[in-house]
Formats: sequence, structure tokens, C-alpha cells
Amino acid sequence: MDKIECVPNISEGCRQSTIDAIADAIKSVEGIRLLNVDPGKSANRTVYTFAGEPEAVVEAAFRMTRVATDLIDMRQQHGTHPRIGVVDVLPLVPLQDISLEQTAQLAILPSSLMNA
Repeated sequence: MDKIECVPNISEGCRQSTIDAIADAIKSVEGIRLLNVDPGKSANRTVYTFAGEPEAVVEAAFRMTRVATDLIDMRQQHGTHPRIGVVDVLPLVPLQDISLEQTAQLAILPSSLMNA
């Protein structure tokens, strides 16, 4: 059974309600295991680690991103770590029975979602 991990960095590390809401969005996807939530107050950034089957991980990443962009205003965001956006990085890591090349294909946004 294919398994991948996702380790996004979100530009919020201080407001616990926002950190929890993003974690809840990740956990809302069936088959996802939220392995770790690591908030950093000085960097004002949280690293989430979750894993599961590829389709579930991609869905959890979309849900997490939707919630994060609804709750985080980058005009008000300050911290010691440089950032480029609400979801700063979103790496996908192959864990079991899937190649790096197959995992990389999951990161390509289908054209049907480009303007969604």
C-alpha cells in the first residue's frame, strides 16, 4: 500500500486556535495520521507532519491550505523566519511502495483546479 508524508510549514505559530483549526482540517480526512504539530512562537510558524495514502494526503493538504488561507492574514504576520506565504512550503515525501518520481507527480496541480 502506497504511503506518503507531508510536512508543510504554515505561517502561524502563536495563535493556538488557528494552529488547532489547521490540525483539525488535516485530521478531517479519513485515513490520515497527524503525526506531529510543532509550533514555534518566535518564528511564528508551525510545522505539521501527517501521512497516509497519496490521495488522502493530497486532500488533507488542500483542506489544510483552505483553512490556513482563511484564518491567516499575511499583512499581520510577523516572525523571525522568512516566509513567502501562508503555506510556506509543502513537501511530499515517499514512505512506502511509491517512488520519488510518483510522489513528485502528486505535487502537480491538475489544470481543472488551476482557477478553482
